[in-house]
Amino acid sequence: MPLIQVSLFEGRSLEQKRAFAEQLTRVATETLACSPESVDIIFADIKASDWATAGRLHSDKPA
Repeated sequence: MPLIQVSLFEGRSLEQKRAFAEQLTRVATETLACSPESVDIIFADIKASDWATAGRLHSDKPA
């Protein structure tokens, strides 16, 4: 039973998440030889102010 946790900046549409979940499930079943029903995916929407890289908040970086 793979559990895939995906952290993304908030703002992705439901359509984008659906398409990504379908593709992740397809790849997981092909690679891990498991059924689609055994693949769980959790999306976590993160604010740019709650994510930092190289010591800088993404909300402070120029767009």
